[in-house]
Amino acid sequence: MQEYEVITSTSNTRIKEAAKLQQKKYRNETGLFLIEGHKPLEEAFASGVNIQSVYTTEKYLQRFDFVKDKITLVTPPVLEKISTTDSMPEAVAVAKQQKFSLEDIKHSKRLVLLENIKDAGNLGTLIRCACAFSMDAILLCGDTVDIYNPKVVRSTVGAMFKLPIVKTSVENAKKVFGASNFVASVVNHKDTVLPETIDYKEPFVLMLGSEADGLTQEAINTADIKTTIPISNKTESLNLATAGAILLYISAAKLSL
Repeated sequence: MQEYEVITSTSNTRIKEAAKLQQKKYRNETGLFLIEGHKPLEEAFASGVNIQSVYTTEKYLQRFDFVKDKITLVTPPVLEKISTTDSMPEAVAVAKQQKFSLEDIKHSKRLVLLENIKDAGNLGTLIRCACAFSMDAILLCGDTVDIYNPKVVRSTVGAMFKLPIVKTSVENAKKVFGASNFVASVVNHKDTVLPETIDYKEPFVLMLGSEADGLTQEAINTADIKTTIPISNKTESLNLATAGAILLYISAAKLSL
């Protein structure tokens, strides 16, 4: 029977270092991040993410047999210290961040560009939708929340490990993917077309901006096509993740026709 190291103190050096990864500063300095829960960790492992250590309790040990060589057993108070959730997850892992560049994805035909997305839940949901609707890659521009924010990682439920995500600028995206149709999701613009009329069989970059302000003028100026989702006048607007899901679904449905 395999023996595991056991940590019972919340002041243990390894535990304190893991807890620091709740902060962006330390994630940037170390290139590491936290994965919380069974499903995200399972998806990360299946996608080849470099998992360095896994902290779990005796109660959940058997659920993590697939990473048993990485496991350290801890007490519930220790696991709570390194977790960011309200209720304690089955495990918390420390893993190495994945790094992709524009060069890595330059042949991609179906991209979503997300600009100035501040809400971690919205970003996580959009990443999950991009994966569900067969996008090739994601471009993050402007002041967008860190994808390795624990809330983003949790809300993608492992989808973030299944497609490349690149931090870049709108300008550089246009340079690399200039042959693609840049589709801007906008409101209150007269020259918009219905999303279902767009030819998604051609390479495209679907651009979505922040829920509060939408796309910047710089991003809108790069657009070859502007689109908006018609809604009832009883509603002011759609939630960003909801609007993104609709547009991504339409792009996938049109591709299958």
